[in-house]
Amino acid sequence: MTARLVAFDVDGTLLGRDLSISPETKRAVAAMRDAGIAGCLVTGRMYRSSLPFARELRLDAPLICYQGAAIIDPATDEILHHEALPNEVVRQLIGLTEADRMHLQLYRNDEYFCEARNRFSDYYARLSMAEPVIVSSLREAFAYTPATKAIVVADAPDAARYSERLTRHFDGSAYVTRSLPEFVEVLAPGVDKGAALAFVAARLGVAMEDTVAIGDSWNDAPLLRAAGFAVAMGSAPPELQALADACVGDFAHEGVAEALKAFVLPK
Repeated sequence: MTARLVAFDVDGTLLGRDLSISPETKRAVAAMRDAGIAGCLVTGRMYRSSLPFARELRLDAPLICYQGAAIIDPATDEILHHEALPNEVVRQLIGLTEADRMHLQLYRNDEYFCEARNRFSDYYARLSMAEPVIVSSLREAFAYTPATKAIVVADAPDAARYSERLTRHFDGSAYVTRSLPEFVEVLAPGVDKGAALAFVAARLGVAMEDTVAIGDSWNDAPLLRAAGFAVAMGSAPPELQALADACVGDFAHEGVAEALKAFVLPK
């Protein structure tokens, strides 16, 4: 294939838990840019916690945030697309998580809201490089408004079980996925990374068969299905690797650089 657009997941793909991009990855992305191949970030992160990495890699294609619920031009901050979780679903989710005593975060206007600081909010704040807005009641704060997305943060085994519970409960009225093992993410139906990549590719005039996607987690499944060529990181769960056209090393073994050299950069 001839790659014209590469879609990069962020956490676990471009970034390790120390939130750094390796020098080898930076060199490979620079070679990609020099070859005239566009790159975009495709992440569950908020815009303000994604933008620094797009700038570090000098990627100027639209930035896909919130699992695809928001697509934003990193040069102008213009919101090109936004599809929020309806208020009815938000209110249901608040009720469920209250009853189940789970830590819920809701997102609006590129901020996130929760009712208390605890080890889950602190963990998320460190990874996202953004502090929460603490409110006395999510019910009141989101009584009439939608949310760009919602996240339940829990220990990994609890998150796995809760993802199944929410999937059964919403039964298609919301998209439930997992990004990091501790996060259960809830979005509007029809929102996913694959649909967002199709939006960006169309905006750039790139056919989907000329796109490459690289990801490492469950939420990357729609992205890998949509791309012309799909690459799974070595740390990806087996079900994601099964979707991929190729598997590469994990973050610690320079998987992104390996993918770019093998499948994207001109020989």
